[in-house]
Amino acid sequence: MGYWLFKSEPGCFSFQDLQSRPNATEHWDGVRNFQARNFLRDEIKPGDRVLFYHSSIPEPAVVGLCTVVREGYPDHTALDPNADHFDPKATPDKPIWYMVDVRADQALPAEVPLAVIREHPLLTGMPLVNRSRLSIQPITEEQYTTILQLGGLP
Repeated sequence: MGYWLFKSEPGCFSFQDLQSRPNATEHWDGVRNFQARNFLRDEIKPGDRVLFYHSSIPEPAVVGLCTVVREGYPDHTALDPNADHFDPKATPDKPIWYMVDVRADQALPAEVPLAVIREHPLLTGMPLVNRSRLSIQPITEEQYTTILQLGGLP
């Protein structure tokens, strides 16, 4: 099982938006960074656990827990000229961009702010602390369970 942190701006797509989808499940589209794309295409698998992180807000924080329910497949929004994430270089035969499906499992009882993550000795090695712009980030099981504990879960 893998562990990941997925970032989203709550004004675009929040954890509450995910919870409101049928079966609390939605595709994670619009990723346009090659390193993050490679994670989506090659490494993220069904059953992997995801921390949902609200970014680009005054107090960014981990707010919820998700599970990957479908492995990487071509991101159809790259092919749609009316979509926000259209890429004219993408084709059905050479899609370039990928997405996975995630299911919201539960909101954390207490959000875990970036400021707390930065100061915690077990979390200082997280990509979030060191390469904060990447929207899909691998994390360790220890980092995952530490954030669960900080968020009020056993």
